[in-house]
Amino acid sequence: MSDRLPIRGADRRPARVRPYSLTGGRTRFGHVLLVETFVATLDTTTDAPVRLPEMRAIVEVCRRMRTVAEISALLKLPLGVVRVLLSDLADQGRIRVYGTGHGSGRPERALLERVLSGLRRL
Repeated sequence: MSDRLPIRGADRRPARVRPYSLTGGRTRFGHVLLVETFVATLDTTTDAPVRLPEMRAIVEVCRRMRTVAEISALLKLPLGVVRVLLSDLADQGRIRVYGTGHGSGRPERALLERVLSGLRRL
């Protein structure tokens, strides 16, 4: 991975592309993707190329296990867009959704404090 993360339009003025255009207008996703959900790229090779630069960037960033919130912040993409694209990538077998690290249905206070602390550092 290069030192610089691939970000769409990093070398030119920001485009006026609406976030819903990246997802084809979709706002729903088929996987449980909370802000603290962990995802990582699978080491499988697929013949089909990744179609969007944002999806390629997600695959690259997820070579190291990340949370949905981290991916959104690192790539400067809206959380809803990231969730839809992650769901598409999971359906394609390019990433794996690992969950949140807690199983009771309610997040632990320590986890919430870590997420809040990380968001404040951004």
